[in-house]
Amino acid sequence: MAKSLTRRAFLGTAAMTGAISALGLSPALEASDGIAAEPGQRKTSFDDGWSFSRGELADAESPHFSGGNWTTVDLPHDWSITGPFNETEPSSKEGGYLPTGIGWYRKSFHLPRGFSGRRIAVLFDGVYQRSDVWINGQHLGMRPYGFISFSYDLTPYLRYGNDANVIAVRVDNSLQPNVRWYSGSGIYRHAWLIVTGPVHIAQWGTVIRTPTISPQSATIAISTRIRNEMGVTAPCSLTTAILDSAGKTVQTDTMQAELAPGGELVFEQQLAVTQPQLWSPATPYLYTARQTLRHANAEADSDTTPFGIREVHFDADQGFLLNGQHVKLNGVCLHGDAGCVGTAVPERVWQRRLTLLKEMGCNAIRCSHNPPAPEFLDLCDTMGLLVMDEAFDEWREAKAQTPLYGYHKYFDDWAERDLTDMLARDRNHPSIVLWSAGNEVPDQVVPRGQETLRGLLEILRSMDPTRPVTVACDRIASEPEAALPGFLAMLDVVGYNYVDRWRGRREKYYSIDRHDYPHRRIVGTESASMRGVRGDYPTGTGGATLGQPASNTRVEVEQLQKFIQTYDFVSGDFFWAGIDYLGEAAWPAKSSTAGALDTCCFPKDSYYFYQSLWTDKPVLHLFPHWNWKGKEGEMVTVTCYTNCDTVELFLNGKSLGVKGFYFPRFGMEGEYGHYPPRAREPQTTADLHLAWDVPYQAGTIKAVGMKEGQVIKTFERVTTGEPAAIRLTGDRTHIATNPGDVSHVTVEVIDQEGRVVPNAGHDIAFAISGPGRILGLDNGDPVSHESFQGTRRTVFNGLALALIQSTGSPGTIKLSASAPTLSSAEIVVNAGA
Repeated sequence: MAKSLTRRAFLGTAAMTGAISALGLSPALEASDGIAAEPGQRKTSFDDGWSFSRGELADAESPHFSGGNWTTVDLPHDWSITGPFNETEPSSKEGGYLPTGIGWYRKSFHLPRGFSGRRIAVLFDGVYQRSDVWINGQHLGMRPYGFISFSYDLTPYLRYGNDANVIAVRVDNSLQPNVRWYSGSGIYRHAWLIVTGPVHIAQWGTVIRTPTISPQSATIAISTRIRNEMGVTAPCSLTTAILDSAGKTVQTDTMQAELAPGGELVFEQQLAVTQPQLWSPATPYLYTARQTLRHANAEADSDTTPFGIREVHFDADQGFLLNGQHVKLNGVCLHGDAGCVGTAVPERVWQRRLTLLKEMGCNAIRCSHNPPAPEFLDLCDTMGLLVMDEAFDEWREAKAQTPLYGYHKYFDDWAERDLTDMLARDRNHPSIVLWSAGNEVPDQVVPRGQETLRGLLEILRSMDPTRPVTVACDRIASEPEAALPGFLAMLDVVGYNYVDRWRGRREKYYSIDRHDYPHRRIVGTESASMRGVRGDYPTGTGGATLGQPASNTRVEVEQLQKFIQTYDFVSGDFFWAGIDYLGEAAWPAKSSTAGALDTCCFPKDSYYFYQSLWTDKPVLHLFPHWNWKGKEGEMVTVTCYTNCDTVELFLNGKSLGVKGFYFPRFGMEGEYGHYPPRAREPQTTADLHLAWDVPYQAGTIKAVGMKEGQVIKTFERVTTGEPAAIRLTGDRTHIATNPGDVSHVTVEVIDQEGRVVPNAGHDIAFAISGPGRILGLDNGDPVSHESFQGTRRTVFNGLALALIQSTGSPGTIKLSASAPTLSSAEIVVNAGA
């Protein structure tokens, strides 16, 4: 066995046990692992030991195929991210100028003869795109949509004992462009084997709802679909136990029934939980439904389903209500890639990213514009993030960026099945509070779009009547064509993309439609961010983005946020985007700069704006940096994001004045003329930032933040010395041996005083020893065309990032970094079970 079994344990799913053997059937299978399992193990990782080959291969689905140029890979696997970047790639600006094409995957495995009576299926969490799957030469099916999870029953075609099974997957991402952002290529999410009896719980067959909730008790309604794939009647019983977060059983119920030959039925159970712990962003409490299906005096199947007890409601006047309390959705839009790892994202990478967004004050995520990986939703459940789960970026009408090969090509044949699978997979996640049927679909302006929407709504409401449905509409009040009123009237919640784009809405925002449609429930599904490149100040005052000064963008964002935070009827807003992502960028840029975090997840200045508005923690942040050699005496605009009452700015100890603002402003209280004491502090602007024009002078620029007359925070920018050394800092110095865990090592170029040099751009060479590897290198620079793989990376504005991953064995991993003229550095990461 080439890989440690502990590599499969990140999400708590136990690995299959038993005899495992490598097969040497062909060059395509030399490194593949055999698989054996014990009865009772339902879901097992199928990630390890695949063989991969780029390009088309005739007859590669045959078990005895012997051609091709194969390498051994583990899943998840994204072959596009290895590059190189090329302006002529068919993926073009939408796909980040990275290669796509066709690829083949093959894997062999053994099954004990004792499993000949079991039902065995393969489940793929996502394959991008147009995947064909074969088992032992038998074609199982094709799925064109690369963002959907799907499974196939392998049972009729399997071999047992000494005979090997060969699964082959052809992935065709050659039709370009087919999506408007970087998609990755390959089996880029996890794969699983599902082993059950012939009488079993159907795939995604358990539905959990909480129809009544009170402080004293909550009703848990559980529907479980059971299938009988035998040719005889099957008496069976289903026992469902509710466990609390500590694993203690709080309620149980058993039902019995007979299944007709080849038939199925749905068990309907209702259980009560007394004094329920409610799920919320502040307390994301999870229960678990543990289900055991018995047939013929033996366990036929078992499964567990985490769930939360919570109540969600969107109201035309009060906005979004969670458990009866008003909550403003302070959200971001996210794509599915994670910088240097592409779309094959280890769980720890997502965990770090979501943690940083939560620290910014974000409480909601819009999955743009497709169903995410299942483990992403698991993290949102456990971390307390509210989710808008989105199905499609295209319906029947094509978009300009994908006129030939977008999802419209498949919609009529596949949309119902894809949407049904998404809902069945995701509907038990308490984090999901809103379904989105589509994003910026041109169908919103054409008459047949209402027919299309009606069909989608029928599926959504029949499969999940508990959550409202929206569509992210970018054509509300647009010119020359606008979204049809009938289309918008069909939505449970109307989603607005860029509400302030057109005419008077630049100032009035949602107030126009609030007047015209007072019963409309409203959410901002997408709005502009401040954009920008981390640490890049081309003029010393903040530069320009999208052809307009950064200050213009800042004003737009601040004004819209003031409206959203002021008016309860606006449920909230998702700005574009939380994190920079690959694609949607014109050469030489390969990635978008819309995020509050760059592709390394290093915060940009705008991160602190949202943090100052969305959190109660003291925030005080100044920019730009203070290294402007050669610009002495020139004016530099120093900007401050803060939630302090007032801020005094100092340059080399000399005060440059006190400034302040309030949001929301204070009104009279109690009696005429009485204001709270804080209202007496000076207000120098109605903006949500402070600014001073400062003649540049090397040294220290310092901000002192006051609240209620007390200093609560200070912040300094210092003119650094020349670059002198490299510093490595890991977010964790101990990682598990499974591939879902990584250490994020921040690489800094510092001066002799240990201060990061903000304009450093040194080429760093890395070396690694021990049972680990460099999973990826990045620096957040949108125009860098360096490979994400390899052992070299240029720091960008003083920073870079290295991702360290175990190779499967415990031990000490040592990463070293060096560059000419700089003192080198090293860091130790311990890998263990």
